[in-house]
Amino acid sequence: MNPLIIIGIVIGVLLVVMVVLYILGNKMQKKQMAQKEEINAAAQQTSMFIIDKKIMPIKDAKLPKIVMDQMPKRYQKSKVPVVKAKVGPQVVTLICDDAIYEDVPQHGEVKAMVSGIYLVGVKALHKATKKKQMQETLDENGKKKKKSFREKMVARQAKYQKQLAQEMEYRKAKDEAKANKAKEKKQREIDKKLMK
Repeated sequence: MNPLIIIGIVIGVLLVVMVVLYILGNKMQKKQMAQKEEINAAAQQTSMFIIDKKIMPIKDAKLPKIVMDQMPKRYQKSKVPVVKAKVGPQVVTLICDDAIYEDVPQHGEVKAMVSGIYLVGVKALHKATKKKQMQETLDENGKKKKKSFREKMVARQAKYQKQLAQEMEYRKAKDEAKANKAKEKKQREIDKKLMK
C-alpha cells in the first residue's frame, strides 16, 4: 500500500477523534458549570473552626455511609481535598473545592459557604489566622516552600476553573444583552404598528 494513503487515513482518524473529544469536552464543561451553579445556589453561610485539612482517598475520609453508598466504585480510590471542621458542637468532614483548598487555613476560624458536605467558599475571620496561613507557606529559611507536582496541578486547575467561570459569566451577560436588544427591537416594531 502507498505510504501516503496510510498517512492520510491516520490523519483523518486523528481529526475525527479530536473533533469528538472537543464536542464531548464542551458538553462536560457545560454540565460541570450547571452543577456548580446548583451547588452555589444551595450554599449556606456558616462559621466554623478548621481542625485539619488533607488530600486523601475518599474511602479514608470517613464520609457518611450514604455518600459512600451512592459513590461509584471507580471514584472511591481517587484523592480529594478533605477538611475536618467543628461547626457548632459537631465535628464534620467536608469535601473541599479544589479552587479554594489553598485558601483554607489550618487551625483557624472561618466563615464558609457550605452546600451539603461540599465546602465551596471560605474567608478567614481573624488577621492572626491569615498571618499563620502565610507562615505555613514558608520554610525554615523564610523562602517559599516548593510545591509538589499534585499541588501545582491543583493550583493550575483552580486557575483554569476561575477563568472558565469568568468566561461563562461573560457569555451569559452577553447572551442576556443580546436577548434584551432583541426584545426591545420587537417592542419598537409593535409600537410602530400600533402608531399606524
